[in-house]
Amino acid sequence: MTASDWSPDSWRSKPIKQAPSYPDEALVKKSVEELSRLPPVVHPKEIVALKQHLRDCAKGEAFLLQGGDCAELFSYCEQSAIESKIKLLLQMSLVLIWGADKKVVRIGRMAGQYAKPRSSPTEIVDGKETPSFRGDILNGFSVDEREIDPQRLVKAYHYSSATLNYIRAALSSGIADLHRPLDWGLGHVRDPELKRKYSEAVLSLTDMLRFLRTIGADRSEKLDTVDLFTSHEGLLLEYEQALTRLLETPPPPGSSANLNGQSPATMKEYYNTSAHFLWIGDRTRQIDGAHVEFFRGIANPVGVKVGPTTPVDDLLALLRTLNPDREPGKVTLITRYGAGKVRSLLPAHIRAVEDSEYRQCVVWQCDPMHGNTLSTGSGIKTRKFRDIFEELQETLRIHKEQGSYLGGVHLELTGDAVTECLGGSENLAEDDLSTNYTSFCDPRLNEKQALELAFLIADHYRNERRPPTL
Repeated sequence: MTASDWSPDSWRSKPIKQAPSYPDEALVKKSVEELSRLPPVVHPKEIVALKQHLRDCAKGEAFLLQGGDCAELFSYCEQSAIESKIKLLLQMSLVLIWGADKKVVRIGRMAGQYAKPRSSPTEIVDGKETPSFRGDILNGFSVDEREIDPQRLVKAYHYSSATLNYIRAALSSGIADLHRPLDWGLGHVRDPELKRKYSEAVLSLTDMLRFLRTIGADRSEKLDTVDLFTSHEGLLLEYEQALTRLLETPPPPGSSANLNGQSPATMKEYYNTSAHFLWIGDRTRQIDGAHVEFFRGIANPVGVKVGPTTPVDDLLALLRTLNPDREPGKVTLITRYGAGKVRSLLPAHIRAVEDSEYRQCVVWQCDPMHGNTLSTGSGIKTRKFRDIFEELQETLRIHKEQGSYLGGVHLELTGDAVTECLGGSENLAEDDLSTNYTSFCDPRLNEKQALELAFLIADHYRNERRPPTL
């Protein structure tokens, strides 16, 4: 529940990292006031539904698949770009359902992932120092658009709303109908082994659906569509505050009566209505900082990036601040160490949490992307698929050894046939990167590489379920 000493603007009394320097505060105020009058992007009932799903992830009864662009651009708000990401997340979740035999919770890094933290306020472009590109919500990628523009805050709202509107329309129109899984084309994927595995998964589910249809048990709306929730890093607190509202919503099933003295039928909480799920980045998770202060008061489920610079003691301090009531699934710990560091760092972080009062309260999620970024000799930012694969594989092993549950994966991916990450079954080399490198920020997995990771997770859990050989 929201602390009595918290308000949507109490973060302003705390030190803040990654805050932009707006050239005109009057224009910022005007944009924030406009945002405050606009309707929510998402509804609190949807947020409550996601919290219930994440509770299942924390208990080991579901798996969280979260993925999308490193930094969305406003130009990605068009039909084919949105559909390609939806289809890829659906393909991956089909593989995970087949492999893990658990329901899959889908969250897109979509409809709001427009801001990016930067290590430096400036960068060198064509030999000249220029303000860094900080995401479309603040400035443009073109050098002549690098000045911070507060009106982009309002543009971000409208692009988020339009993207989510089409996601909902596509899902309600049958893009995710499990009666027709073979309609989900594999696009550019040509690898015979990968297609064989995917076809096996589809065939298994098709056989199950055929059986349900035969006995008349297939008349369920859940077979026609799926839930797809939205998320982004809650970086720009002016934007997040403007879309945070005190709203009334029915309590989740099983809630006790008279919470905070209110009727058991309804309760009021502050919801950040810019997205269903938001996370705190590795650069902004200071316990006494502005971002943690803001996040501690919202009812949304929230994530926290955990990396090599995260002290073990900070984990419990963060959990006690963000989730004092120990609500299962309220906080997702998103681990991102790098393939060479996960073995030495993850076990201590797991033990700190699992040996505390927060055992089975958090969702453990692996982000194998951000700790494995490198630059080629020519200065192109990339990632090796082998490193991504190894960090995820090692994370799965460690959780099994520690008796904890890896409840999700967090990936930067696209449904397009990009060439941004090295390796994979296509064996992309440095010379291949220029073929279709379109990211304006960090390199993303293409469809084929993302499906390979889904099969890694699926194979891990299928092997766990196999009876021992006599």
